[in-house]
Amino acid sequence: MDRSKPENLILVTREPNGIAYVTINRPRSLNSLTKSMMTDIARAFKSLDRDESVRVVILSGSGRAFCSGIDLTSAEDVFKGDVKDVESDPVVQMELCRKPIIGAISGFAVTGGFEIALACDVLVAAKGAKFIDTHARFGIFPSWGLSQKLARIIGPNKAREASLTATPITAEQGERWGLVNYVVEEGELMKKAQEVALAMIKNNQDLVLRYKSVINDGLKLDLGSALALEKERGHEYYKGMSKEQFKKMQEFITGRGSKKPSSKL
Repeated sequence: MDRSKPENLILVTREPNGIAYVTINRPRSLNSLTKSMMTDIARAFKSLDRDESVRVVILSGSGRAFCSGIDLTSAEDVFKGDVKDVESDPVVQMELCRKPIIGAISGFAVTGGFEIALACDVLVAAKGAKFIDTHARFGIFPSWGLSQKLARIIGPNKAREASLTATPITAEQGERWGLVNYVVEEGELMKKAQEVALAMIKNNQDLVLRYKSVINDGLKLDLGSALALEKERGHEYYKGMSKEQFKKMQEFITGRGSKKPSSKL
């Protein structure tokens, strides 16, 4: 039995450097999600999106798993609930979050946990981590995007095999297939996630938010429409800039061009 206090099952911390951490903290149940935990994750990301001091969010799980999916002891309560309630839907709120989300994946990301990982913008995985879709095995219909997102990332043939056979995708396979950005030693997981986060923080915050938005929104469109979206938003961005802002941008670019890059990933 999980002895954690309910209010401690989703941990949220903010650091002065602009990184916020969301940790799924139910390790004795491999971070399986109850309905209240799902709501807490949704609320956490909605709050972090509004917090101007937060630049990047790192999502992780405590213990041996990132997230093993929905707690099946409360499956009926979850699956027959109001699936259209976006306020309590963690994946919807992650997708609505303007800030970049880095998933730090160790152990297992299973089914609903896999879908939460797919709602991240960048994935860093520890060696030995596995992504598993068990929807077909247990007769659960996907509703957080796995049936659509995975095929767009790793290709339809590999996605069909992974989902229809419930075969695990290892971190190493995920890196080769474009699902995972980095595979690192377990002890280096959070360090690498923080390194990526700090590289994002060093850039122009407004443009980071706009860039994430145009990439993610464009992925929902065909290429022609996505290119038109980029043009439209680029026009709006430059149209809204004053002469002073253009001058500052030129001075910044000139100054950066005379310096060597300060860091590399």
